[in-house]
Amino acid sequence: MKLVKPLFFVLLASSLMMGQASTSTTGATNGQPQVSDQVVSQQVVSKQIQALQDSIAKQQQQIEQLQKALADQKNTPQVVNAALTTTGATTNSNTPEMQADASKPKESPLSFRIGGTDWTPGGFMDFNNIFRTVNTGNVVSTGFGGIPFNNTTAGQLTEFRSTGQYSRWNMKVGGKYGDTALTGYLEGDFNGNDAANVFVTTNPHTLRLRLDYLNARHGIWEVTAGQAWSLITPNKVGVGPFGADLATTQSTDGNIHVGVPYGRDGQFRVAIHPNDKFAWAFSVENPQQITNGEVTLPGTLAGQLGTQIDGVATAGVPNAFPDVMTKMAYDTKLGAHAFHIEAGGLITSAKITNQPTPVVAGETFQKHSKIGAGGMAGINFELMKNFRVMAYGDYGTGIGRYFNGLGPQFVVVPVNAAGATCTNAGGCDLDLSMIHTTNGYGGIETQLGTKTQIAAYYGGTYYQRNSFADITSAAATKPVIGFGGANSATSNNRAIQEGSFVLTQTLWKNPQFGALLLINDASYSTRAPWFVAKNAATGALTAPKNAHMFMDHIVLRYVLP
Repeated sequence: MKLVKPLFFVLLASSLMMGQASTSTTGATNGQPQVSDQVVSQQVVSKQIQALQDSIAKQQQQIEQLQKALADQKNTPQVVNAALTTTGATTNSNTPEMQADASKPKESPLSFRIGGTDWTPGGFMDFNNIFRTVNTGNVVSTGFGGIPFNNTTAGQLTEFRSTGQYSRWNMKVGGKYGDTALTGYLEGDFNGNDAANVFVTTNPHTLRLRLDYLNARHGIWEVTAGQAWSLITPNKVGVGPFGADLATTQSTDGNIHVGVPYGRDGQFRVAIHPNDKFAWAFSVENPQQITNGEVTLPGTLAGQLGTQIDGVATAGVPNAFPDVMTKMAYDTKLGAHAFHIEAGGLITSAKITNQPTPVVAGETFQKHSKIGAGGMAGINFELMKNFRVMAYGDYGTGIGRYFNGLGPQFVVVPVNAAGATCTNAGGCDLDLSMIHTTNGYGGIETQLGTKTQIAAYYGGTYYQRNSFADITSAAATKPVIGFGGANSATSNNRAIQEGSFVLTQTLWKNPQFGALLLINDASYSTRAPWFVAKNAATGALTAPKNAHMFMDHIVLRYVLP
């Protein structure tokens, strides 16, 4: 528009000059003065100029009205489809810029907006086919601590399952309240407590809650409250609870992988991010004391302990106080490659009560508690482009439940009551002793091209023996009780190990519709108990020293965008 007016007047001036150059003055006719042709021409041109100026003024008014209408439309979001995608951009800096072209393909993840929040559904649909060389009785979650020995019926039978049980759904809700970024996350699957006859006809797998939490980020502070991944779960970046931040391997088993410490529990977590590289988190998490059905109790007082000690068998066991954890992480780049290192610790507890026999000095019940503690550390390094190595480890007392619940947290020790001799006739009290546990895993992950991923891992868990004589017994030779002692059950595992190889092939992918994956997760596992009995006559072992299992998950997975 700035060029139209000057151009118009240049053309107009040129026309006037040409008109003036072409006019002539004639003399008088019949002695009467005549009107000059030049005067007539100037009058006509003057009228034409006035008409054009009036027309230009009207056009300018129309242009200004049109520009105002366009500006009003630009500041008003317009619904263009059923997904509530909007067009136009606002001048409010707190409102995200909206898509102007309704025909432009929408980017993944697909989401919709309610009020000031974005709602993003996600998850995947699984068709999982599982083969094991022994009959564990499991479906998608393998009980690594109960692999059958080959001298048992279950150890001589293979098993095969096909199921959609591990399909998963989630919903993420994100928005801002002032300068605080809020994210709500809800996730579930169908790997709940199934009925015994679930596979007979209709396969009605039970819905269960996995995660349900709110995360708030304001400046350098981050708060998480709800049921989230435990802080003991390894991270590959930062100290956050989100799945993308965690290093839980690419394994497809419901119990993940031997050697991977984790939990999904109720917690309150506070993290600080003073800069882009350093993060420090502190969490208070739901406790649960367990003996995993593997601890032999003092004979005289065992009846008092049945509902107190094993959170695997009894949901309402006592807990002295919440588990407390802390972890620090440092993230940087070595060259052009991501580097993550983390370290932390935790405190846990166990508590029981009992009535000594006989009653001591007017006190009916005695209460006993014990503190356990441990440390954790890990490293995750992109050694070269698309090739990552990792290693994580944990060691402590009483922290074994975080290692897939493969062993007990503590044992119950009989002691002499004050001023009495502990026998089956009386004078007995109890104490607690925590079990030392070591756990860890390492692995590699690599991307080959755009469609193929390969990963390999090895992990193991070790539970130390904690056994002693049962001084409450009247027998001349006191039996050994606790965990891992002589004549203990073959469920008292000293070590459990697993090595695995995971191949993921992308068959099809679209940013609007998701991806179709074919996954092959093959693994070999062993478990070794603390004690295997010998035949009294021959001296030969009555069972193998180890139990072995090969397992293969073949999964067809459709991942939502």
